[in-house]
Amino acid sequence: MKIGIGNDHSAVAMKWEVVDFLNELGHEVVNYGTDSEESCNYPVYGEKVARAVADHEVDLGILICGTGVGISLAANKVRGIRAVVCSEPYSARLSRQHNNTNILAFGARVIGIELTKMIIEEWLNAEFQGGRHQERVNMIMDIEEEKYEHL
Repeated sequence: MKIGIGNDHSAVAMKWEVVDFLNELGHEVVNYGTDSEESCNYPVYGEKVARAVADHEVDLGILICGTGVGISLAANKVRGIRAVVCSEPYSARLSRQHNNTNILAFGARVIGIELTKMIIEEWLNAEFQGGRHQERVNMIMDIEEEKYEHL
C-alpha cells in the first residue's frame, strides 16, 4: 500500500519512526511533511496529504502534529477526506470499519511511539464494513456536497 505522511515541526522525529515502521510492514511511504524542527504551519501539511489521498496519488494518509487535532481539521476541509484523530487502537479500528476513514492523525506530544504503532496497525488492518455504515458515510459526503436533506 502507498501511504502519504505529513507532519509539522513538533513531529519530525516521530515521523521518521513511523516511516521505518510502515516500511517494515511492507508499505511504500511518500513524505509530504517537513523535515525541519523550525516552527511551521500544520495546515500546509494536512492539506498536502489530504489532496494526495483525494487525488489517488496515495492510498491512505497519516498526519502528525502536536495533538493531531489541527492537522486533521485542515485535512478534513478537502472533499472526500475522512480524517480521524486517535490516541488509542480501538477508535482507530472502528473509524475504518464504520466511517471508512482514509487519513489517521495523532499527536506527537500526546502518545509515544509504541502506542502509535499499535494504533497504525489496528487502523491499517481494519476494513470498511459497508452496509448501514455506507449510508452514514454517504450522509457525511452529502454534507460536503451541501446536499444534506436527512434532517
